[in-house]
Amino acid sequence: MHIIKQPSKIIFGKHSVSKYDFPENCLLITSKGAKQRGWIEYLRLKNYSLFDKVENNPSIETVEKILSEFSNTKISSIIGLGGGSVLDVAKFSAAKMNKFKIMIPTTFGSGSEVTRIAVLKINGKKKSFHDDKFFANTAIVDSEFISHTPENVFKNSAIDALAQCSEGFDSKIGNFYTKFLCEKAFDYLESGILNEDNEKIVLGSLFSGLGFGNCSTTLGHALSYVFSNEGISHGHALAFTTTVAHKFNDSKFYSRFLKIVKKLNFESIKLQSNSHNAADLILTDKKHLDNNPKLVSHEDIVLLLEKINSNNVLN
Repeated sequence: MHIIKQPSKIIFGKHSVSKYDFPENCLLITSKGAKQRGWIEYLRLKNYSLFDKVENNPSIETVEKILSEFSNTKISSIIGLGGGSVLDVAKFSAAKMNKFKIMIPTTFGSGSEVTRIAVLKINGKKKSFHDDKFFANTAIVDSEFISHTPENVFKNSAIDALAQCSEGFDSKIGNFYTKFLCEKAFDYLESGILNEDNEKIVLGSLFSGLGFGNCSTTLGHALSYVFSNEGISHGHALAFTTTVAHKFNDSKFYSRFLKIVKKLNFESIKLQSNSHNAADLILTDKKHLDNNPKLVSHEDIVLLLEKINSNNVLN
């Protein structure tokens, strides 16, 4: 038996945000650039409160600030407007406050708007939280936002979505539903990136979130967090960690994924910490490694990290 979980309502299509009737007295959680880019004005909110201090790779302390400032106020709902970092903070905060959740992605890679996953830093280390309470009550996927996405954010988001759906397809806990969505997501994302078709990228990201959100990501994500802990953006890290993971796993997506990484022209990355110590930390990530299609040893992880450090991944 398989169980599929997703938000109660998913609204998608260009300008879908501008057609939605948002509740009054909501709390909008976003990042500093939202107002400057015109995103807040686009929502046409009435009588709302604003928290716009979500950072990249956010920490649990950011959630605690929101709870401290708004828990005793009479807000009706929480809107998350931004990339994966913003949406993860918004979902976590709304779950803690037991508020109606509306999630609106402005980047198209994390799939956070349709998953039960939130990633936050605890004591400087990334941790992935999984809970049905994190599901949005309403997710709104509006392709209008992609035209305002900076190139670097676009690259990182695109490779994040590709990593998620291809790792999700290979996950040991996948099923016919998740494999169908993950493969369809990869096809749409690949075509959208290679042919500069934004609508396909947005749909591919949505399919990816629904697919991997009902199974799991695997080795590529497990490897990526040690790089993110050193300040390398999540998507940038995945460009290399998922590439080596796909080769290790004999994934059918390896060559196609590598081709897109090369097209997007990512700079090489290097882990500053000791590879053996990093491997010790990675091995504790059971949520990703237990679902990897192949058993992964400490020695395997060290060799993969050293391959990335050797700047020999894309050759």
